[in-house]
Amino acid sequence: MNSDKFHILVVDDDTRLRSLLQRFLRESGFYVSSAKNAADARMMLGNYRFDLLILDIMMPEESGLEFLQKFRAESNLPVILLTAMGETADRIAGLEIGADDYLPKPFEPKELVLRIKNIFKRTPVDKNGEPEQFDLGLCLYDVVKKELTTKQGGIIHITPVEQSLLGVLCQKAGQVFSREKLAEILGAGQSPRSIDVQITRLRKKIEKDSKNPRYLQTIRGKGYMLLPENRL
Repeated sequence: MNSDKFHILVVDDDTRLRSLLQRFLRESGFYVSSAKNAADARMMLGNYRFDLLILDIMMPEESGLEFLQKFRAESNLPVILLTAMGETADRIAGLEIGADDYLPKPFEPKELVLRIKNIFKRTPVDKNGEPEQFDLGLCLYDVVKKELTTKQGGIIHITPVEQSLLGVLCQKAGQVFSREKLAEILGAGQSPRSIDVQITRLRKKIEKDSKNPRYLQTIRGKGYMLLPENRL
């Protein structure tokens, strides 16, 4: 299984566990993002494509079960629940709502990886008809691998912030994002001014004429929008 194509979202309010899972799953070949609560998870799901969710049941404000029930009304994405040992009723409820599997805490990380791989083997991954690569004229951007390449396959270096920015714009191609909204989504100390700087740098890498951009366009008074040539 070529697991590096799979993007997993870990949703858990335990900062230490999130960090451990991210590190272990990345070492196992997956691309991993994380969310600290249900609201954070919804924002991530609205801006990125995922292939599987790892969801903790016991979260404040909105529990994993409450989140899952709403999520199942709009998505068939595979979900693995993380539960405390004594939460038998919650595990049953989770499976009834639509969870694909569950794992009681504490658990062995290797077992989690095996369960993930088993789900991918038996369940067609829902790509929602979305492309993995976007044609930007002189180059291609792979939203899963986060790689910008020439049409001949050469790697074009982009920073992690540029990767995230391209990812957001690709996933919502044709949608206008304000500078403020992009700064909010990217976080990590970004500001509207820093977004302008990142856009300028990206244009120099993807546009034939960065001063007259064809793909990464400015919508006057509103923000930025990506218009790829084709979606592969």
